[in-house]
Amino acid sequence: MSEEQFVRLLAATIAMGTPLIFAAFGETLAESSGVLNLGVEGMMLVGAVSAFIVVVATGSPWLGVVAGMLGAGVLAAGHALLTVTLRADQVTAGLALALFGGGLSSFLGKSHIGVPNPAPFTVIAVPGLSQLPILGASVFTQDALVYASYVMIPLGWWWLYRTRPGLHLRACGENPGTADAMGVGVAAIRYTAVIVGGMFAGLGGAYLSLAYVPAWTENLTAGLGWIALALVIFATWNPSRLVFGAYLFGGVEAIGFRAQVLGIQANTIVLRMMPYVATLTVMLLVALWRRRLAMPSALGLPYSREE
Repeated sequence: MSEEQFVRLLAATIAMGTPLIFAAFGETLAESSGVLNLGVEGMMLVGAVSAFIVVVATGSPWLGVVAGMLGAGVLAAGHALLTVTLRADQVTAGLALALFGGGLSSFLGKSHIGVPNPAPFTVIAVPGLSQLPILGASVFTQDALVYASYVMIPLGWWWLYRTRPGLHLRACGENPGTADAMGVGVAAIRYTAVIVGGMFAGLGGAYLSLAYVPAWTENLTAGLGWIALALVIFATWNPSRLVFGAYLFGGVEAIGFRAQVLGIQANTIVLRMMPYVATLTVMLLVALWRRRLAMPSALGLPYSREE
């Protein structure tokens, strides 16, 4: 592999890993509060189509990002209503959300298939850093949303592990009864975590339709939401480890798309299956090492003060 091919592969790995970082970080927030949300795939799709429709209407990619986050946030609010207030089964509600989001995105985006994106995010070279060998052309020659992901993860880790609101959120996921006795509003925190987590999933979807593709096609995410769910377990609910997992899966996906250029002789279908095979492999390894996981103790369990 030449240096130029390696740089392009590294740049593609970062770009492919970015929507996974956004979606998996959002799911980490929701699960850390004790609410399992399996509807990430549906929220990403709604975020992607909402962002694309608004960009076509307004010509502003940033308004598209806001629309994508709000669209997915509304879906997440429905999940919070079902699981926190009505105490519905979180697995069932999440699967229903994934299916509803997929159908809704297909309906909303039907007339936008094949429509060109009038204002996609463009590559911005960071002055000075973009001149570095290898890293300059791959890490520091990306679009604005990728740079946002660079900043988001350390800030997210600091907020979750070094601030009082972050401690309260994790307390709700570990022992909501004790958190409630200490005056923490469990329901309010879980609502907030689920909605904000959904907005990050929408941001991941918006990145796909506004920067990575950039266009709208039915089932644009192609299972990335499910991979994001696996990433949360892979990272043991720690935002800092999400980066490695996301770029690992992004690298596998990028190799699959560039196999012929890289001289890899393999069946195309097999190569496209690689990210999902990697996901299953990770889940198997996690299952074998489950005793070492740091899963929130109250994950998936509804809470009521009266019980």
